[in-house]
Amino acid sequence: MRGIISLSAAYFILACFLISSANSYNIVCYFASWSIYRNLSGKFDVSNIDPNLCTHINFAFVELYENGSLYIVDPWESNSKSDGGNYNGFQDLVNLRQQNPNLNVLVSLGGWNEGSKNFSVVCADEAKRQILVGEVMRLIAKYNFDGLDIDWEYPTLRTDSHPQDKENFVKLLAAFRTAFQPRRLLLTAAVAGAVEKIDAAYFVGNLTNYLDMLNVMSYDYHGAFDGFVGHISPLYASSLDYKHEKNYTYVASAAIEHWLRNGADPSKINLGVPTYGRTFTLADKNNTQLYAPILGPGPKGLFTGLEGTLGYHEICNEYSGADSQYVFDDHQKVPHRVVDDLWIGYDDNVSLTYKVDYAVAQKLGGIMVYSIDTDDFLGLCGHKYILLTTIKNRLDYHRSK
Repeated sequence: MRGIISLSAAYFILACFLISSANSYNIVCYFASWSIYRNLSGKFDVSNIDPNLCTHINFAFVELYENGSLYIVDPWESNSKSDGGNYNGFQDLVNLRQQNPNLNVLVSLGGWNEGSKNFSVVCADEAKRQILVGEVMRLIAKYNFDGLDIDWEYPTLRTDSHPQDKENFVKLLAAFRTAFQPRRLLLTAAVAGAVEKIDAAYFVGNLTNYLDMLNVMSYDYHGAFDGFVGHISPLYASSLDYKHEKNYTYVASAAIEHWLRNGADPSKINLGVPTYGRTFTLADKNNTQLYAPILGPGPKGLFTGLEGTLGYHEICNEYSGADSQYVFDDHQKVPHRVVDDLWIGYDDNVSLTYKVDYAVAQKLGGIMVYSIDTDDFLGLCGHKYILLTTIKNRLDYHRSK
């Protein structure tokens, strides 16, 4: 028993050391590796990253097979040329530590497109869990990553999930923690930002014990998939939210406070913010309020090429002219724009200031950003990386107080 207590104490001290740095708050930045294929000025690769704006960068994504082995989604982008690659994404990302020695670079496993089936199968089988751990350890050693981020969306949910996922996810985390601890590797996870998903998918106390950070995906609360107008990432609920069933919980503050009520360590939580917006084509361009009926998603963006979604760099560059109406919702603490029959909900420097202040007031570890490649990284609208810079400057302000 004494040995167990000593080991637990040692891990606690180690975890505190790893999370603490010269920047006392985390800024976890996801890099969407497929952004190298975007159109025109939207093309983004590792050379566009400012490594001094983030404390952690997560490479998104690698995936997994049902037998537990890793699947490198795009070897052409990720691998070194000696391994059949071209863009050298893994190594170039890790090499950013040469410019910022305090930077942590992790590889992220999963993502929305990975779904839940393979995670569910692997986590249910001890032998397959060990195969996955071994494959991840080899990838980390090969490129000198600082650890692993797991983005399982979501245990017990999605197609081909199982009720045992909730318990088996803990078993997977325990296996990774055992392997990671001798090398002081970081183990983090992107986790749900909706109250009912948190309850269905996680044993919160167990996750807190095994993980160094929980990156709460407090965005994508609304989109054209709802059939009505709603903001992608409100901080607080509006009076209209309370009139629409449980939508008053589809806000960032409700998610964070639910994690905390269920026993999560606030210092391990990073509040997730999007650098993209969700768009809607209004059924009536004179009805622009929340929950207004829609015809469908907004049109594809010039850079991102996805209906219903625009990067911040597209919003500020293409939809912020004189024909655009800017509205800041003082209840939800987020902005939207209306251009004719197009409604765009997103985060800007004003709303991010509110979100940083909220994270600090809740004594959270910091902010998670998804993803750096849709910030205004070229400065098309003025200041390069205006969203990331706003986050960093505001956290620096709080740190200096």
